[in-house]
Amino acid sequence: MACKLLFLSLLLQTYWFALSLCHTKVPAVLVFGNSTVDTGNNNYVATMLRANHIPYGLNFMGGKATGRFSDGRLVPDLVASALGIKEAVPPFLDPKLSDEDIRTGVCFASAGSGYDDMTIVATKAIPVLKQTIMLKQYLERLRMIVGEKEASNITNNALIIISAGTNDLVLNFYDIPTRRLEYDINGYQDFLLGKAKSLIQDIYNQGGRKFIVSGLGPIGCVPLQRNINFVDRSCRKKENSDVQVYNSKLQKLLTQLQDSLPGTRFGYADIFNITNDMISYPSKYGFEETTRGCCGIGYVEMGPSCSAMSLSLSCTDPSKFMFWDSVHPSQAVSKVVTKKLMDDVVLGLYH
Repeated sequence: MACKLLFLSLLLQTYWFALSLCHTKVPAVLVFGNSTVDTGNNNYVATMLRANHIPYGLNFMGGKATGRFSDGRLVPDLVASALGIKEAVPPFLDPKLSDEDIRTGVCFASAGSGYDDMTIVATKAIPVLKQTIMLKQYLERLRMIVGEKEASNITNNALIIISAGTNDLVLNFYDIPTRRLEYDINGYQDFLLGKAKSLIQDIYNQGGRKFIVSGLGPIGCVPLQRNINFVDRSCRKKENSDVQVYNSKLQKLLTQLQDSLPGTRFGYADIFNITNDMISYPSKYGFEETTRGCCGIGYVEMGPSCSAMSLSLSCTDPSKFMFWDSVHPSQAVSKVVTKKLMDDVVLGLYH
């Protein structure tokens, strides 16, 4: 018994040491990407892709729809909270935010965006590579408040989260085959990875050093994509296979970048395998439904179509659903992913 208590004590000491280490060393969380990490930027963009209406935000603070494509919080929110940092917010597009907020969680992401500029032709979102313009504005404001030296320290030690690529494949290659006129799947993957490299290089040039770059999840199992197989609504195996190849290439790219960009540390977020495990063994995570979204009938509703009109058809308990709408995961999934990131990736970046 004494040995067990000693082991438990040491385990708790290690946990709290690691947690305090992150609290000390992570002064900010900076977020780039698409709707998986957009905490409200699209509320201020001339686009139809908005989630600032009910039933979005059903489980957010006070049931408020903030622009997050979820029933509650997203992974960047939960990561920031775990690090003792305020939730990632869009500071330049909301004049009510104070200067204090820019030293904590800052989100530049835009729902409907991608690495490929063609992705935003229909969505009118902020392209991922243009999101670094807002980063530059953030850094200028930061220098004015805390000075050059402290601003550099904050940027160098900030946790940078990048999540993009899904919209590019879905909107330009699978569902709307625009890019298939120019590329085969391998060529388009390499094109996107070249854009990802440019994004990381730009952030690096502005002082970013610690990155978590998300791989793609099993796109073929998203309810909207499943619905294309309308007979049995099974996962689209070819899309998932393509994603695995892309993810393998991305991991190799991150290794190369860490070798070529002095002072960087990269963490790869393996979204595919954790999501696939949730789909394969839902009961292990408390899920009862993995093939459709909670909003409406769950096959096509997303953004404007996931509205008050569909509220009466919504599920009664989103925590039992993997997907909130036909594309985006529920807060329950974000919690699982966040724990995995904190355990396997974040602590390693600051060790």
